[in-house]
Amino acid sequence: MQAQYNSVTLASLGVLRVRGADTVSFLQGQLSNDLTLLCAGRSLLAGYHNPQGRVIALLRVLQLASDDLLAVLPRELIGPVAQRLARFILRAKVKLADESAQWTVTGLMRAPASDPAAADALPADLNGAARSEAALVVCVAEQPSRWLQLRPAAHASACGGGTELPTQAWRRLAVAAGEPQVYAATSEQFVAQMLNLDAIGAVAFDKGCYTGQEVIARAHYRGRVKRRLQRFVTRGAALLQPGDTGELTDGRAFKVVEAVPGAEGRCEFLAVAALPGEAGDGNRAAAAEGTRLLDAEQLELPYAIPA
Repeated sequence: MQAQYNSVTLASLGVLRVRGADTVSFLQGQLSNDLTLLCAGRSLLAGYHNPQGRVIALLRVLQLASDDLLAVLPRELIGPVAQRLARFILRAKVKLADESAQWTVTGLMRAPASDPAAADALPADLNGAARSEAALVVCVAEQPSRWLQLRPAAHASACGGGTELPTQAWRRLAVAAGEPQVYAATSEQFVAQMLNLDAIGAVAFDKGCYTGQEVIARAHYRGRVKRRLQRFVTRGAALLQPGDTGELTDGRAFKVVEAVPGAEGRCEFLAVAALPGEAGDGNRAAAAEGTRLLDAEQLELPYAIPA
């Protein structure tokens, strides 16, 4: 017996198609992960950075064929990312196309009512990818398991047989998992390590050069990063959006990366802030960007932050 899956339509995500004989070598010089590891059974999460190492966008990359890739990222960033990438194509045999209209992006979660003994028909390992009928499916989280499904827009429906859930259900799990996202409001605001890209496998430190690599490598090998993505929940009612800034009651400045409404009007959110015990003059200077004072409880992340 196979498990049943609830689904979430992720209309805010789009698809950038990159194809041509030089696709892998071209993206290898642009993205933070090692594109040579990409295959039909494995996807990659990678950052696209400016020369100062700040994250322009996060891309979930999947393989259609060895020279034909799909990158999933917020629709609002596909145009700017494609435009920037196009500047560096030069004579490379690479074509970029916004194919958001040709694909439907759906989140899948194991239905609570599903038989606990039922086997998952979808890839079980983190970043594992597979084809399911006409769709591509990738595992983006293991505990609890979640999958991202890309299917042609003409295809009838998402697989699973479960219930269609609101987008907040997916975002709430993403916040709990400490998964960063970059939107137009936060593009080019954070160095890779500030979003914990080094902790979630989105940076390969043993690959060749790519845009922003020097800054990211220097932070990795020569200095401790004092401001990191952390998880919080407000103690009272609050409404937060990506890009919002303010100061926590312990004096740490913060900038919101992702947020979702919680119980009793409270807000669960991910924000870049000084690590506990690291507040100082630099942090106080950052607080000048926003004067909102926020009472929030810090929650644990499900992964370790590199020291």
